[in-house]
Amino acid sequence: MITSRPTEPTLVAAHDRVYRALRARIMHGEIAPGVALTLRGIGKEFDVSMTPAREAVRRLVAEGALFLSSSGRVSTPELSGERIEELAALRALIEVELASRALPRAHIALIDRLQTINGATAEAVSNRDAVGYIRTNLEFHRTLYLRAQAPAMLAMAETVWLQLGPTMRALYGRLRRTEPPHFHKLIIAALKAGDEPGLRLAVRSDVTQGLRMLSG
Repeated sequence: MITSRPTEPTLVAAHDRVYRALRARIMHGEIAPGVALTLRGIGKEFDVSMTPAREAVRRLVAEGALFLSSSGRVSTPELSGERIEELAALRALIEVELASRALPRAHIALIDRLQTINGATAEAVSNRDAVGYIRTNLEFHRTLYLRAQAPAMLAMAETVWLQLGPTMRALYGRLRRTEPPHFHKLIIAALKAGDEPGLRLAVRSDVTQGLRMLSG
């Protein structure tokens, strides 16, 4: 019996599926800092060969979502205080600019959508759902920033979120949140009022306040 080898498009589709699934897990804090991943384990979980598993890992290492040691061990990053501070500063620079650009296009439907997402964030907090909290928190920011119509800048922000995902999980445990982020309400209020200085301050505070706890 002759079996055909997977075609190149099939391998590309498999690698992209694995990449996107792992990327979402890391960004949303489903994997803690310093957890090792193996190509064999990834291949078994996603029912793919080593090739697409290796390619997905290669892309995530390039994005800083995974760390490849000199011995070949692949793991989620354990960030130093200096690295956390650097990424927090990047979030402040990029996301404040994205919010500012989004403000002129912040129609009522967008504000209503942000309030709905914030409600989902509150529910995740009440359920002590760390992953749900991180996912809805990032959805809140992404929904706002999409209105900026600055895809390159948004892609940079998502790369930072990706590198911070496991660390955000650790931060959630330290904060012991009992309510949704206070600054989200200030962001929504500034959008309603068309208050650019207030919006910039609220976004900067929101994206840096918690991370400074970890870098200090």
